[in-house]
Amino acid sequence: MKSRLAWLLLMATICAGPAAAAPSQEAVCDWVAAAQATGDTIFTVPDQPGTTTVRLRPPGPDWRLAMIDVQDATDRPLMLIRTLQPCKVLEARRLTRMPDGTVDMIEVLAPDLGSVIAREPQNPPLPRLDAGPGTAVMAHVDTGVNYLLSALKPHFATDGDGKLLGHDFWDDDGRPFDADPRANPYFPQHHGTTVFSVLAREAPKTDIAIYRFPAPDMCRFGDLIEHMAKLSVRIVSLSMGSNSRSDWTCFEAAAQANPQMLFIVSAGNNGRDLDRVPVYPAALPLANMIVVTSSDDFGRLGRGSNTGATTVDLMVPAEQVEVIDHRGALAETGGTSYAVPRVAALAARYLDANPDADTAAIIDFLTSRAIGAPGIPLVHGWIPDPTDDFGFQVADPNR
Repeated sequence: MKSRLAWLLLMATICAGPAAAAPSQEAVCDWVAAAQATGDTIFTVPDQPGTTTVRLRPPGPDWRLAMIDVQDATDRPLMLIRTLQPCKVLEARRLTRMPDGTVDMIEVLAPDLGSVIAREPQNPPLPRLDAGPGTAVMAHVDTGVNYLLSALKPHFATDGDGKLLGHDFWDDDGRPFDADPRANPYFPQHHGTTVFSVLAREAPKTDIAIYRFPAPDMCRFGDLIEHMAKLSVRIVSLSMGSNSRSDWTCFEAAAQANPQMLFIVSAGNNGRDLDRVPVYPAALPLANMIVVTSSDDFGRLGRGSNTGATTVDLMVPAEQVEVIDHRGALAETGGTSYAVPRVAALAARYLDANPDADTAAIIDFLTSRAIGAPGIPLVHGWIPDPTDDFGFQVADPNR
């Protein structure tokens, strides 16, 4: 057994060559065979420039899927290969990086591990956009937006040179592209584009600044809010939260220092009463914040939607919402993340019709639209149709 294992590892290293980022099929199969021979839950391939591991799922001789994770010489994620028994390569996903280390592309490789069959941009150059006034009434703070989608481009706030307004406070650059790689860098999550598409549809006349939130350093929310203040932002759509109040300390201070901004925040989807088990920033005591949760079209609380008699202000239908997803395809989704843009868009339309309204006036208008929601703990109640402009005079569309 030991001599067989040694031979497998030697052949794998030889076949892989100097570039472990693009091993041969033979090398991959030898790595998988070596992992099976050892019986290790996580098998580390020796003598590689970085760290290469093999995970068999489920562990043991009856495994069905092998995951080979290749890291570069600095132990950054580089390539993920998936194979079936006995060693049938399904595909591989390889990360390419910019000189500063930022991932700019995910390449999808064919089973031969040499042919690139698709490329998924992660930090593409900004497209040319129409010139704008250099200010923005509304801002969208999330995982970014796929700003390459033509359907969304007309809704981006820009300056006089057509430059997108906003910032990526995750990568600290001017490209707030929609990607959240924290769970899996090879399959990043995309949340911001779908939320933005609801904003764009329900506040079609409002140009929107785009921000990618500062996941590596949440205290940079202070810088983010100051950046929005310089653009004269009044309405902020914020569909996110966490269990840790310390994540939001700098956000809280900056929000308090900018009372001219109204933050529309999601209650979350944990099935909680936030009065008892808080989620932040929803549970922060901010006078310039509205917390919203989700219902179906009949006023029944959405599955898992959080509530709170002293914490959650409003509920709106957001369980079956049509969105444009990260690929540009129409889809349907729901939850409190999508209640936020519905209320933010309503606030933006009201502000367009009443440009002199301060934050308190906007809040008064929103809460005045709520009706009772029996049996659901809320501060104000339910808005059955947030697309209805009842309660204010709609501005002249030619203005």
